[in-house]
Formats: sequence, C-alpha cells, structure tokens
Amino acid sequence: MSIKRDAVIRPVANFPPDIWGDQFLIFNQQQEQDGVEQMIKDFKEEVSREILTMMDNPIQHANMLKLIDSIQRLGVAYYFEYEIDQALRHIFDAYGDNWTFAHASLWFRLLRQQGFSVSCDVFNQYKDKDGAFKESLKNDFPLLLELYEATFMRVPGEVILDEALAFTRTCLGDVASDPVMRNSYVFTEIQEALKQPLHKRLTRLEALRYIPFYEQQASRNESLLKLAKLGFNLLQSLHKKELSQVCMRWKDYDLSNNLPYARNRPVECYFWALAVYFKPHYSVSRVFLARFFLLQTLFDDTYDAYGTYEELVKFTEAIERWSSRPSDELPENMKLIYRILMNLFGEMEETMSKEGKSFHLNYIKEAMIEYIQSYMTEAKWKNEGYIPTMEEHLKVSYISIGYKCALIAGFAAMGNVITHDSFEWALSDTPLVYACCRLCRTMDDIVTHEYGVSEQETYELFIRRVEDAWIELNGEFIACKDVKLPITHEGIHTFVEMTTIPFNIN
Repeated sequence: MSIKRDAVIRPVANFPPDIWGDQFLIFNQQQEQDGVEQMIKDFKEEVSREILTMMDNPIQHANMLKLIDSIQRLGVAYYFEYEIDQALRHIFDAYGDNWTFAHASLWFRLLRQQGFSVSCDVFNQYKDKDGAFKESLKNDFPLLLELYEATFMRVPGEVILDEALAFTRTCLGDVASDPVMRNSYVFTEIQEALKQPLHKRLTRLEALRYIPFYEQQASRNESLLKLAKLGFNLLQSLHKKELSQVCMRWKDYDLSNNLPYARNRPVECYFWALAVYFKPHYSVSRVFLARFFLLQTLFDDTYDAYGTYEELVKFTEAIERWSSRPSDELPENMKLIYRILMNLFGEMEETMSKEGKSFHLNYIKEAMIEYIQSYMTEAKWKNEGYIPTMEEHLKVSYISIGYKCALIAGFAAMGNVITHDSFEWALSDTPLVYACCRLCRTMDDIVTHEYGVSEQETYELFIRRVEDAWIELNGEFIACKDVKLPITHEGIHTFVEMTTIPFNIN
C-alpha cells in the first residue's frame, strides 16, 4: 500500500492499531497483605538453610539439584543467587566431570547454565554396547524429559547430544500422540517440552505455568511454594506499575495522530523488556529498555516504510550530530522522533548521574548511531538499486536487526557489575555478542521474508539455522572468559530470552 501526500508517494505497511487502548494507563496499587515482606523473608531463610544443609551432605546432592531446578522454574532464583552459585560451584569442585549420582541430565543442564564446562561423556551411561540408546529408557518418562532438556545445552561437536535429542524427541513424540497416555501426569509436561524446551522459555511465564504444577507434587517444598506465590504477586505489582509509567509517558506523544504510519506498541515493548530481565532490582533498566524498544520500532518503520531517501539522509545526519534540538530541515514526523530520542536519553542521564554512571549513555549513543547508519546503508542500496553481496548484506543486517544496540542499551542501570570494560567488550563484536545477533537475525528472517520455495521448506530450513545458532551461542557462553559471569548471564544469556518472542512486532 502507498499513500500520496504533498506529491510524495510513500510506502506504508498499514500496521493494525494498538489493541490495548488505555487500560494500562492507570495503576491501582493493591493493598499489600500485612507482613508479606516478613513472610517472604522467613520463607527465604528456610529454603536457604535447606540448600546449605544439603550442600554439606553428599547423599543429598542429587536432591539439592532437584530443589535448585524447582527454585529456578518457580521464578524465585533471584532470592537465592548466592546460595545457588555456591551450591553448583561446590558440585563442580567436588565431582568435576565424574557425576555418579541420579539425575545426571539435570546435573549437566544446571551446571552448563551456570557457565561450568562439564563433559557430555556422562551420557554414555545411557547407551548399550552397540552404541544405541538403551531400550529401557523409552519407558522412563521423567528420565527422557531430563535428557531431552539437557540436549539444549549442547555446544558444537557434541554428537552424543545431537543423537540424544533425536532419540528423546521421537520417544516423547510417541507418548504425546498416544491417547492412552492423555491422562498421565507427565502428558502435559511432555507436550509443553516438545513445543518449547526450558532453555528457550521466558522465566516469568514458566513460573506462572509451573507454580500450579509444582503445587500438585507430593514432593513439593511447602516453604518454597508459598515463597513462589508471594514473590510472584509482589513482583507482578511492580511490573504493573512500570507498565503504567511506560504507557503514560508514551501516550504524551500522541503517535496515532502524529505518526500514523508507525506501530504503536507500548505494551508489547514493555513485555519484551520484561523478557530480558524481570527481577525487581532492574526496574529502572526495564522501563528504559521498554522505551528504547519503542524508539527502535519508530526508527524501523520510518526507514523501512515511510521516509524518502532525501529525508532519511538528513535524519541520519541529525542523529550523527546528536544535537539537543532537531534540525529545522527535518519534516515534522522526524522532528518528533528526534525529540523522543533526546528526551529518553536526557531523562536517563539525569537518573544515572545520581549514581555516577552517566558515562554509560555515551556507549549506548555510540551503538545507536551505528544502528542508524546501518539503516541508512540499506536505504542507500535500495535507492541506488544496488544488490549487495552476501558478505556485505550480513555485515550490515547484523547491526540493522537492532539486537546489538538493544543489548548494549540493556546494560544501562544494571549496577556496579557493568563497567567501561563491559561496554567495550560488547561494542567490539565479540564472538558471544555476534552469536546472539546471529540468532536474532535468523529468528527475524523466519517471519519477515518470502523465498522461492514452499513455505514449509523455508520454515524447516530456518528452524535448522536457529538450532545451529543456539548451539553456537551455548558454546560461546561457556567459552567466554573476557567478562564476569553476571554480565554474560544477566546481560547476554538471559537477554537472549527475548528471541523466544518474534522480533517482528506487527
């Protein structure tokens, strides 16, 4: 679709309107239960003591891993970061690659998730003398599920885990299609695992799903269950307040009238930021990142679906200058976007100056300019009718996907763990950052491109590419020793959860 305005023919994507209206503008603070903070503190102490007690008793180490898994799936691992790190480090130091207890797959997955490079040789115990997986495994559904989930932590070259994935996927698929098993307690777990493994789920949504499931288990830890419910509701209240702030601030710009060609998606962008990090101490970062995603959406629609080449040249030059006021040469819609950009960075600078961290924004500005320049390169190619080589295309699209820019913006206000070196590391296109961007680029290509083959063939091709990208990402995560674990884990590994949401928000 194109529209003609002032003798200029513009391509318009004709995005559907925002479906949420104003329902999130007002935040009604619910009355907190009396003593809820004290109850949370008491339950935390009980569970913490249990972890530390188990850590001192080798007989309980397998059960300790089960407890840690439940803590993570219930979405309250942020209450026990120290205890979990100490427990898993103790397991690694005590056993190395020689884990001989039950739940070997769980041991492997939890330690890999924590950044420990444990060997996949532990899975040889599941094979017979002929090198095939044992027939007896097919009837052990909990073990099959654990093994299946462990395969998604594999790195390049781990053939046994490639084989284990094929084996467990087939076995679990047979169970999921067997009507006799429909009433089995593991049936739903298997179906959901096949649809989306744990490694690719959003922590917050998994908690919402897992709490009622955990409540039905005879082996549940009552203190942990109560903590999960209280913690979820308390944090949900904070998230609702933040969403209200984002929607209220965004409504001030009246985009439906001022930028009718662009997507107006404050709720989706906040949820996107929530997928990156949901923990309470990242509140400032989360609100900033949600607004940053909204800004990226405006840039995307302006460069791809509205601006003329001449307008985009002037717009790009204005952003490169980074003046406090937009150029008078810009059309009104671009002046507004420029003001939104300056307002966001100005507000964030004021907030971060109080912490002595305003220098963070210089790195984010650098990433933003690089991002905009990649858009301009693509616009120039289109204007000149130039068909880039594959190498040229990948070099630019790696940036224009916006993931690297958003990743660096996500470092803002993360606290003392983020330093000059953290930003320099991310800006220098390290292998781990590149692996994240490659994964995001491939995910986006699934939903935004059409090709000269059948839709099913295209889908299967890109699914394989996505799987390869995940494997590469796992390898880089384990191999990366340039920065501390909190940066790779919080800033990169959990950030990649956003790729479980389609990057293309329509």
